[in-house]
Amino acid sequence: MNWVFGLAILIVVPFTILVRGSVFFYREWALGMSLSLACAVILTVLLFLVGTWIIRRGREDGPEIRRMLIRGAIAIACTYAGYAAFYVASANAVPDEIREEYQTIHPLLRLAASPVIFFDPSAVTSNEGRIVEDYRLMGLSVNEANLHFVQTDGLIHSLDLGTDARVEWRNRGIELGFWALGFHSLRHLGVADHLHVSLRFPGQVILQ
Repeated sequence: MNWVFGLAILIVVPFTILVRGSVFFYREWALGMSLSLACAVILTVLLFLVGTWIIRRGREDGPEIRRMLIRGAIAIACTYAGYAAFYVASANAVPDEIREEYQTIHPLLRLAASPVIFFDPSAVTSNEGRIVEDYRLMGLSVNEANLHFVQTDGLIHSLDLGTDARVEWRNRGIELGFWALGFHSLRHLGVADHLHVSLRFPGQVILQ
């Protein structure tokens, strides 16, 4: 069981650091998407190196072991960076009917949603035909609702994930996950039960 736990850590931790770091650099430091992602990759490598040092501290490892651990940390971070670059450039993971709309969603949102979409491609719902008032009726402020439409950077800063006909622990877990990664999330309960997730602009504060 130890190897299962270790594998889970190697999968979850780098992804979490990569996405959370990217959102932090984007929102707090107002860096562009690409630069935010690059900084998050560097942060992932550094944290893995520190973690490796803490775990191996006090052990008499030779230089070969240390070099191997350093290369391993860099390889893991680069693997996730490559995955991120490949995933945000591709829209093949979603159904054909929403592929064009999906390509206009902010890459950091797509990256964060990639695990959900991988296991449940039909989770992403289309916003075609909706107007701001539709979102107001769902409990969103005007500014938050506007994030569903193309912004000044040419991207959509919000997406909806279907939650109907899905187990509640899964829905709550996804909502909490997006919140932990630095996104704004709001559950809409009604006819079109879904989770609203948005990436706000640097310094943007939206009052409900």
